[in-house]
Amino acid sequence: MNTPLAGLPSLKALRIFEVVARHLNFRLAAEELDVTQGAVAQQIRALEADLGIKLFERHPRGLAPTGAGAAYARRVRLALEEIADATRLLRPGDRHVTISVAPTIATKWLLPRLPRFTARHPDIDLRVLATERVSSFHGEGVDLSIRCGRPPFGPGVEARLLLENRLIAVGSPSLLAGAAAMTPKRLASCPLIHDGHDAWPAFLAQAGVASSSSKGTRFNQTGLAIDAAIAGQGLALTGRFFIESDLAAGRLVQVMPQVLSLGLDYYLVSPKHARGDVPLGDVAAWLLEEAAGEGGSGSTSAQKT
Repeated sequence: MNTPLAGLPSLKALRIFEVVARHLNFRLAAEELDVTQGAVAQQIRALEADLGIKLFERHPRGLAPTGAGAAYARRVRLALEEIADATRLLRPGDRHVTISVAPTIATKWLLPRLPRFTARHPDIDLRVLATERVSSFHGEGVDLSIRCGRPPFGPGVEARLLLENRLIAVGSPSLLAGAAAMTPKRLASCPLIHDGHDAWPAFLAQAGVASSSSKGTRFNQTGLAIDAAIAGQGLALTGRFFIESDLAAGRLVQVMPQVLSLGLDYYLVSPKHARGDVPLGDVAAWLLEEAAGEGGSGSTSAQKT
C-alpha cells in the first residue's frame, strides 16, 4: 500500500540540499555541516539521480539553481522548518536562546555584560554563536542576531536599532607620549591599523588629511585592530561602545575630535515568526536596555521586511 511518504528522499539528503541551496557553494555548505566538500557534492548528485532532475547548474565560481531546484528548495526549507518547530515543542523545558553575533561584538561588548544577564535571568540558557557569517534563523537554530548594516535585512525578519556605529580614532598613550596634540599633518604620518570595514579613507577625508602613510597592519576583525592599538602598533578606528573600559582605564585615548558615521549601525534582528517556546522577548529587552545604558540607541522601533 502506497503512503504519502512513499518515495521520499532521505532526510539527510534534503538537509544537505537546503544548505547548498542557501549558500550556492559546496565548500560553504560543507563548513556549515562540518563534513567534507566531496561528501556534500556526492549527496547532491545522489539526490539528483534519485529525483531524476537537475537541481543546480555548476559554474566555475559556484552554483546556480535550476528553476525546478529553486522551487524545490523553497518547499524543502518550509518542510524542514516545520520539522524543527515540531521537535522544539517536544522540549518545552529547554529555555534557551541562541544569538548570532560578530566576534568583536561578542568579545568587546556582549561578553562583559553576560554576568548581569545571568543574574537577572538564571533560568535562560543564552548561547552565543560568534561568527562573521550571516547565520540562518531556521536552518541553524538561531533565535536572534546582531548585524552591522542598514535595513532591510531580508524577508520575514524585523530589525531594531541597537547601537549607532560612530567611529573615533584611538591609540595607545605610549604611542603618543610626549607628542603635541594630534593634527591632520601628524595624523598623515601615523601608522594606521585597518579592519575589514576599511573606514580610514572616509575618516581622513573628513579630518582634512589629503594622504596618509601606508604603514600599518590589516586585520579582518575590529577586535584585533583594537588589541593592536592597545599594544601601541598604531591608530585604530572603532565605535566608542567597544572601548569604553579601555578609555576609562587609560589603555586607549581618543586622538582627534572627529566622529565618523557611515550609516552602518548595529541592529538586533529576529524572525517575525519565532518558535513559540523561546523567551525571545526577555533577551531582546535586556540587550536593548544594555545598549541604551551605554549611550547606544536602544531603540524599540522595529523595521519589518
